[in-house]
Amino acid sequence: MSDVFALVLLPHLKVQNANAISGPLTWGFPSPTAFAGFAHALERKFAAELDEGFAGVGIICHHFEPQVFQPPGRRTQVFRLTRNPVGKDGGTLALVEEGRAHMEVSLVIAVRDYKSDGDGKDLAERLHHAAQGMRLAGGSLLHQAGKRYQAQWWPLAGDVEGDARIFRRLRRRLLPGFALVQRDDLLAGHLDEMRATQPDSNALDALLDLSRLNIEPVVSQADEADAPVKWEIRRKPGWLVPLPIGYGGISPLYAPGEVENARDAATPFRFVESLYSLGEWVSPHRLNDLSQLLWTQETDAANGIYRCINRYSESLANFKEQQNG
Repeated sequence: MSDVFALVLLPHLKVQNANAISGPLTWGFPSPTAFAGFAHALERKFAAELDEGFAGVGIICHHFEPQVFQPPGRRTQVFRLTRNPVGKDGGTLALVEEGRAHMEVSLVIAVRDYKSDGDGKDLAERLHHAAQGMRLAGGSLLHQAGKRYQAQWWPLAGDVEGDARIFRRLRRRLLPGFALVQRDDLLAGHLDEMRATQPDSNALDALLDLSRLNIEPVVSQADEADAPVKWEIRRKPGWLVPLPIGYGGISPLYAPGEVENARDAATPFRFVESLYSLGEWVSPHRLNDLSQLLWTQETDAANGIYRCINRYSESLANFKEQQNG
């Protein structure tokens, strides 16, 4: 990525009670929008010295612990819910269902601004210090001491070979862990397969089919008619997960203050619904370049699209073409 001068690595951030319900259909690891929003809030804190700003954020998960338990006699798990704080009279309040999770993540933030090595290291340390006082996906960051948790400044070489060499070194620092990437190409391919036998299928059908556990009968022409049916779990082409990636508008864009009781009377307002895509957890050593790791924001106000995107699929296709060519 030619417009990126350096990378800031915020390693092994321990987050307590992060939001585990990012959309109306799924629960689990927070949406990429939470991390893009975190990087954007961090960028705004340093707007006075960042003329160009950030070019994206990479998300690597090292540990994820949803706060759930299995009640006696039930097969499904439920969230651990609390009734704090207490009411004004000291009594307990009604339960409000919320999903929480503890996690340990590393964030790779791409910086467009030129900084000397000394200024860059200083900026990375101050970014890390500022991040400690912020919320990440609604959770609290726990302070961790030691070299393992210190922010790192990674200036890029400025050419393709040099950047690739630095990125290979960075990948090793992200292990053990898994990077979150977008696989809308697999979703589109699966939709085409479903429409071959079910012409009325849509993208949501394909997403649900890839997200659930499918146990299917195994049919073999060699089997006799009275042979017992074999059932097997359908294997997926990777560690695939449904992923809320942003919002789509379902109303016109209203002028600031036009909608009553809106939170911000100085910003245009629009009613939206969640946008879903397909994500995949991949080991960092399988990433070939920086563009496969980063998530960026994309806004199309005319069509009501506000989402985060990742270029893993496009870059993977280009990389395969180069290898085959």
